[in-house]
Amino acid sequence: MNWIEALILGILQGLTEYLPVSSSGHLAIGSALFGIEGEDNLTFTIVVHIATVLSTLVILHKEITWLLKGLFKFRMNDETQYFINILISMIPVAVIGLFFKDYVEQIFGSGLLIVGIMLLCTAILLAFSYYAKPRIKENISKKDAFIIGLSQACAVLPGLSRSGTTIATGLLLGNKKETLAQFSFLMVIPPIIGEALLDGIKIVKEASAANAEVSVLSLAVGFVAAFIAGCIACKWMINIVKKGKLIYFGIYCAVVGIATVLYSLLS
Repeated sequence: MNWIEALILGILQGLTEYLPVSSSGHLAIGSALFGIEGEDNLTFTIVVHIATVLSTLVILHKEITWLLKGLFKFRMNDETQYFINILISMIPVAVIGLFFKDYVEQIFGSGLLIVGIMLLCTAILLAFSYYAKPRIKENISKKDAFIIGLSQACAVLPGLSRSGTTIATGLLLGNKKETLAQFSFLMVIPPIIGEALLDGIKIVKEASAANAEVSVLSLAVGFVAAFIAGCIACKWMINIVKKGKLIYFGIYCAVVGIATVLYSLLS
């Protein structure tokens, strides 16, 4: 992987991590087009995912500070309830990560057909959430947090957008648009960090002279590109959710999904 490819893939990761179009799906498509595989792809994926987590911390620093201040008061308050909801939402994806990680990795290596199909599923889900009758709830309940967590666990499939799936699920459950984007972005921070740690341990254990390595320059370029693009996309996405314009991303996912399926079948 050269630095130009790293720049393109970093920007792609940063933008699509927050926009409801599947970062994993787009990263898989980009990697396939560039012919990037194996440890190169795994190492780079970890780096750009960490970059997008940092972009979340920057854009949502006020919300994170509010959450931590309330949490360390060590009493049951709004902040503690919010943190408990985040923990509840993490349960499904933690089960997937701990017990089904190898199976998920096999799916990632199964080609672009699954990516295209899951992009079409993302398009359908976004369309349903757009046309669903609004039922506004003031706060995200523990039950809703768990259901949103289940949708996040399903979104480990490449092409099924995490932000699109979680936000659409929350909208279908009747939660307020203003709170969903923030909750969706905060709930993903612990799983991404945990996944990066597990993948890092795997790389260290399996490291050998035969393994391909990504140059430091490519990793640095990809990290910076993903961080800047992530900051832009995170702030943009919050405003998009408030305005309820997710249907346009549904159309985009449908077009890209169809193109990917056709490319996979004809290549």
